Amino acid sequence: MHRRRRTALSVSAALIAAAPLLAACGNEAHPGAAAVVGGDRIEVSALQSEVKVVRAAQRDSPDAAQLIKDTGRLSRAKLHGMIFDRILDRAADDAGVEVSRREVQEGRSALSAQSGGEEQWAAMMLQQRGVAPGQLNGAVREQVQLAKLAQALGADLQTPQGQQKVGDALAAASKALDIDVNPRYGAWDDQKIQLGDYRAPWIARSGKA
Repeated sequence: MHRRRRTALSVSAALIAAAPLLAACGNEAHPGAAAVVGGDRIEVSALQSEVKVVRAAQRDSPDAAQLIKDTGRLSRAKLHGMIFDRILDRAADDAGVEVSRREVQEGRSALSAQSGGEEQWAAMMLQQRGVAPGQLNGAVREQVQLAKLAQALGADLQTPQGQQKVGDALAAASKALDIDVNPRYGAWDDQKIQLGDYRAPWIARSGKA
């Protein structure tokens, strides 16, 4: 993979907290839904399924106890990711960006190679991002999609100006989707693009890199 793409993949997660957005709030108008994004429901059952897959993978790990202890807020983490995926999809659609299966596979190969192999990369993703092996393609697709969105916008993700430019596109997408979160999980903060006071730990690490 081209060096610029590798760099974009490595820093792209920092954008999730970069955009200044308008506010939206959650209410109890949608029973049974963890959130409603763009009129589409994220069912509590779908969120619980995502969490269950991760917990199963964690229990199979040699570091099971520590992994589970470190991800006590896993439901909020997964809901955060599910909402952000939809924001990114909307921003990509608006910019005419598409991601192919081949690009996902190329991105997966590159990321696993950088981590010393598929097994090591999968273990790192489970530990640092709460992503189970069966969820890896989705995580890669998000990074490739974000990098391609930046490219379509002529934004350099290595600069604050470039991050801001992509952040503005995410801001427009988030506003258009009118995100409504079940208060059980908090409220979506459009300004920070995060769920309440939840801040994904890998975002903080990427921002300091």
